Amino acid sequence: MQIPHFSEANHPLVKSLFHHSDLELINLFQLNPDAGKYFTTIFCRYSPIVYTLIRHSARSPVQADYLFALTWKHIYHELAGLDLTLPGNENLTLQNWLINMTAYCINEIELPPTEAIHYSLKATSPPLWCYVEQSLEQLPPMLRLMVLMAQTFHWSETRIAAYLQAEGEGIAPHEVANFLQEGYRMLEEKLPIDIRAIYLGENLLPASVG
Repeated sequence: MQIPHFSEANHPLVKSLFHHSDLELINLFQLNPDAGKYFTTIFCRYSPIVYTLIRHSARSPVQADYLFALTWKHIYHELAGLDLTLPGNENLTLQNWLINMTAYCINEIELPPTEAIHYSLKATSPPLWCYVEQSLEQLPPMLRLMVLMAQTFHWSETRIAAYLQAEGEGIAPHEVANFLQEGYRMLEEKLPIDIRAIYLGENLLPASVG
């Protein structure tokens, strides 16, 4: 079994955090909701363990990759409320907690058949997916709907316009194109600046690094 390599582990923003303990990374993640580098570093540190557990339980590599991404989405949301210092958690480590979360997802998430899965691990790393979804939720409903129809369902501008017209929205196909460009611009704008640097290659000022 080949464990996937994630190039974000080599990014300076991520490498600069490798010296932090698990507890420090959790605290930094919880205290800095507008930053994505702390969650990304946790992901890089523990993705081999999570992937190994999932790969042994999934029926196909495609299902394994999809379940891996869904598991990290679940971890992302649960991590915000994790407190390893609470009474009763004295012997709980981040690694053990992640193993528990992974086992939960393996047992509870019903996967679609392989042919119905369109997720590509090589195209979209789980941390990027988490933050793109977070940004999507901040878009105006109409723009979010158009972006989802274009990107998730691969609908043409004509089909999107026809759907919206059927819903009572008088929008022409050429207007859909303009709305989509605005949606993509807003989506990128709402991504954390460090996520844009890590995954989209945007340059940060030196003072922002670390």
